[in-house]
Amino acid sequence: MINRPNQVWVSDITYIRTLKGFCYLALITDMYSRKIVGYDLSDSLELKGCVRALNKALYQAKNTENLIHHSDRGIQYCSNLYTQILKRNRIDISMTQENHCYENAMAERVNGILKDEFYLDQTFTDVAHAKRTTKNAINLYNQIRLHLSLDFKTPNMVYLKTA
Repeated sequence: MINRPNQVWVSDITYIRTLKGFCYLALITDMYSRKIVGYDLSDSLELKGCVRALNKALYQAKNTENLIHHSDRGIQYCSNLYTQILKRNRIDISMTQENHCYENAMAERVNGILKDEFYLDQTFTDVAHAKRTTKNAINLYNQIRLHLSLDFKTPNMVYLKTA
């Protein structure tokens, strides 16, 4: 049973469209509070974006004791560098069995909320425009958006109250 922040983090990558092609949003979400604790938007699917998102999540976390990191079986999450960062921080690694979206449902849900409610599904003029909009969307999601599953509290309220 998940009953506190920094007990389980879920990770995923989603694409963001620009006039010149795609960029990729790596997200790490705290499963208890629904707070996006780390993210990075980059113009490639290379490992660097996921590592930056993970480092942001680790930097802001006060306590990662007994933390589980869950993801799909994307090459970024299976990479030696990424798994070594998790191991070095004593974070348990969990991955989907079949690489099916239902096995990472909360991460997929957050992707959908950002695209549907915060308009990250639009086509941006360039990566800089996408980065500004993404930062704003994540701030609104964490600080303003009320969640039914959180008794109409924001992710920040739940995360900070119990972290």
